[in-house]
Amino acid sequence: MKLRTLVFLNALAVSFSIGCVNLYFQHKLNYFFIALGISFVVSYVVFYFLIEKYVYSKIKIIYKMIHSLKLGKDLKDALGEYVSADPINDVEQEVKEWARDKKSEIDDLRKQEQFRREFLSNISHEFKTPLFAIEGYVEALKDGAIDEPEMAQNFLDKLSRNVDRLSYLIKDLNEISKLESGELPIEYQKFELLTLIKEVMESLELKAKKHQITMLLKEKYNQHTMVNADREKIRQVLVNLIDNSFKYGKEGGTTAITIFKLHDQILVEITDNGIGIEEKYLPRLFERFYRTDASRNRKIGGSGLGLAIVKHIVEAHQQTINVRSTEGVGSTFGFTLQKVTEPLLNLPILGN
Repeated sequence: MKLRTLVFLNALAVSFSIGCVNLYFQHKLNYFFIALGISFVVSYVVFYFLIEKYVYSKIKIIYKMIHSLKLGKDLKDALGEYVSADPINDVEQEVKEWARDKKSEIDDLRKQEQFRREFLSNISHEFKTPLFAIEGYVEALKDGAIDEPEMAQNFLDKLSRNVDRLSYLIKDLNEISKLESGELPIEYQKFELLTLIKEVMESLELKAKKHQITMLLKEKYNQHTMVNADREKIRQVLVNLIDNSFKYGKEGGTTAITIFKLHDQILVEITDNGIGIEEKYLPRLFERFYRTDASRNRKIGGSGLGLAIVKHIVEAHQQTINVRSTEGVGSTFGFTLQKVTEPLLNLPILGN
């Protein structure tokens, strides 16, 4: 319908122009109408043929290709399918939608490229620091420090710490790679979360004393906290988060672990009263190697992968992890786990 309207308007414009020219030279109204009628018919036929054959039919093909290939269909199937009655408008809409999708893809690619550059820069920095230190101590030992037992032992101790740092870094990189690729499957089992938390706290007592941090377990509920998860991986999550609270806590401060029972989940929160984190850093806190300026200034050790590993483990359980923090006040990391519904036992029997 729109094709005919388009052809009609173009033919009318051309025929009217020809009629006006004829009227100007002949000065007779009947010649105007004769020229108008003949030129309108000829123009209509010509325009209809040209637009239908060389424009409209091509647009139909383009529309079929765009619309069908977007749906993932084969090109032959795309060209053989029915097309709507208004392909020009449909092509416009399809192209606009395609442009929006492509812009979104380009934005995502730019973000990924920025992330890749930062990741390569960070991993290079993380490897260079211990490697340069190792190289320096080895050169010092070769230059004669090995002949002085006390100095040699001091250098060897520092060498050992830097080798350990490299080892932890490689181990964490390998683990996060396997987590991302799914090579480390989640081995679900039902266990008592409160018992696991107490085990982790006992294993970290010496480190807490070293940092002069007091650990507190706030048991809001007396009943059991059974969860369905991978016990050892959740142990790793707890160790990383509690250890993180030591690193960013303050001397004489506290690390509080709190358990909340939700509808079908258990929420675990680890709260410290340390240096806190600026709000602008929070969205990127779980990225690999990402550290805030405060943590860099304090030269806190670690591979920089702890929180990224924690996030991958929690999300592999189809659960969520979050952080809230106030600079100078402290931080709270919380994650959820699937709660095991306890059977309704020993219920009182209703009598008459």
